[in-house]
Amino acid sequence: MQTEKATFGAGCFWGVEETFRNLKGVLSTSVGYTGGTQENPTYQDVCTDKTGHAEAVEVEFDPSQVSYDELLDVFWSNHNPTTLNRQGPDVGMQYRSVIFYHSPEQLAAANASKKTLEKSGRFNRPIVTQIEPASTYWRAEEYHQRYLQKRGQAHCAV
Repeated sequence: MQTEKATFGAGCFWGVEETFRNLKGVLSTSVGYTGGTQENPTYQDVCTDKTGHAEAVEVEFDPSQVSYDELLDVFWSNHNPTTLNRQGPDVGMQYRSVIFYHSPEQLAAANASKKTLEKSGRFNRPIVTQIEPASTYWRAEEYHQRYLQKRGQAHCAV
């Protein structure tokens, strides 16, 4: 079976992971930090807003069961891509809206989906989502993995 990776930042990674983990065709998920400069960052480091890292979810998926375009649709549908460096009450660069692409095909799909969303008129403010090449992904501390599932919650309480 051929698998692929997708990596997204869309606010607090607990809820984002739960959303992707429950999709048919998603084989595994993990939460971590990527897109910044600090090696081996901890959650405390990332919360200083000085590492440049985003809270991200890495998704391993079977493209014969779920397409990258479908994952992009889920990404766009589950956060507000018009708020710069924040999602709801969470503020800081680590909560930015960002797609980390792993291939030229993912880059093209991410750009096309962003353009389609911009033209749709669904949002009355500009979309600020960044599209960046995937860089080193640092898996977050174990207590962050499947955080909501471990607590019997389906989403973050606001």
